[in-house]
Amino acid sequence: MATVLAFANQKGGVGKTTSAINVAAALGLMGRRVLLVDADPQGNCTGGVGLSKTDTATLYDVLVGSLPLSAVVRQTPFANLWAVPATMDLAGAELEIAARDHRESLLSAALLPVSSAFDYVIIDCPPSLGLITLNALVCADFVVVPMQCEYFALEGLSQLSYTIRSVKRMYNPRLEILGVILTMFDGRLNLSHQVAREIRRHFEGKVFKNAVPRSVRLSEAPSHGKPICYYDRYSKGGIAYQEIALELTRRLEKGPRR
Repeated sequence: MATVLAFANQKGGVGKTTSAINVAAALGLMGRRVLLVDADPQGNCTGGVGLSKTDTATLYDVLVGSLPLSAVVRQTPFANLWAVPATMDLAGAELEIAARDHRESLLSAALLPVSSAFDYVIIDCPPSLGLITLNALVCADFVVVPMQCEYFALEGLSQLSYTIRSVKRMYNPRLEILGVILTMFDGRLNLSHQVAREIRRHFEGKVFKNAVPRSVRLSEAPSHGKPICYYDRYSKGGIAYQEIALELTRRLEKGPRR
């Protein structure tokens, strides 16, 4: 069975989607079969791996029960990387599924038939702690938390930690935080170093060693529909995400797979 990773943070603009895309692509280059699930109605993950946002079959159709997940999985142009696209239709899914039984485990049930075809499933969660994010956390083995190295990133720490603990207690006892990715790190600024120290203190032993620097090349890559390791593999951002993917596999594959 695949290891399911939810990339989650209730704050927007912290590099969550960028991290999900680039870790997924880097894992694919390492020979792992990866399914990238775009669970954000903005659909940025979909466009970031070169897929069209105008597809009629998306994650929305899966959550409302119109299609099985296997019917919406798309192969991307990149090695060992498949994706489930999303469009703005997904924004209405929370209202449509709110009254359904077991609404928190719809994504988990949908993933089950296809999970064995992949080594990793990476879910890009929306920047909120709503029902779609809850579905992602319920089916995940681990949470990866991208965090921007700026002061406001610290404000949501307690809320996110509380949500993860609550989901673990009520729905998914296996859920753990695998790691925190420090994003938009600027080594010239004392603030970046101070925030990084505070995050490392709060998530002791969980923070990935490589921080992702602010990078023009990282910002450019999505407009070309490419992950950074295909757009400019040896840029600072490209190297950072390849190192993070390598550390991720070392953490997960050193012992028995879940």
